[in-house]
Amino acid sequence: MIARMLRAPFLSLSKFQVPLASLPVLLGSHGRCGTQVIENNCDPTGISSNKISVYGFRMFFTATAKDLSAKKCVPCNTKDLRAMTEETASKLIPKVDGWNMANEGGTLKLKRSWKVKSFTKGLEMFQLISDIAEAEGHHPDLHLVGWNNVTVEIWTHAVGGLTENDFILAAKINTLDLHHLLRKKVSA
Repeated sequence: MIARMLRAPFLSLSKFQVPLASLPVLLGSHGRCGTQVIENNCDPTGISSNKISVYGFRMFFTATAKDLSAKKCVPCNTKDLRAMTEETASKLIPKVDGWNMANEGGTLKLKRSWKVKSFTKGLEMFQLISDIAEAEGHHPDLHLVGWNNVTVEIWTHAVGGLTENDFILAAKINTLDLHHLLRKKVSA
């Protein structure tokens, strides 16, 4: 549990840093600070954004290439979780390098493939990806075909399509150091 980060000097009158008129807006109607660190809020475009508490005040940010990997997946059983449109997904796909969007029978999915050095390197790669998936509570489909062809498919099964969770997981997979597992490309 994260303790409240609001410190008394922050609100001291001698070093007042926030305009007095802003306090009801920042502190809420009861003058209390929130202790919840991350919440989820959907904006009108259908792309959720996180609210993060800094010194007890909630700050908003939207998804960029850098912060997708810093976000946390929301539980898939959330009642408000809906599959995003292809248009919305198309806006997020550039933020996850190397991933492609596929429409399989009306279900949008993220896909990415790699060639690994050996069968056991493919299994090592699965372990690295599964560690992230378990931490996020969001699990991709992992395929090892042939002996060295790895494909990862991500979509939110509970809604039958893509959600921001899928892009968060893809961004986190992109942060893995996989070079020691992958085959070297032969220059032509």
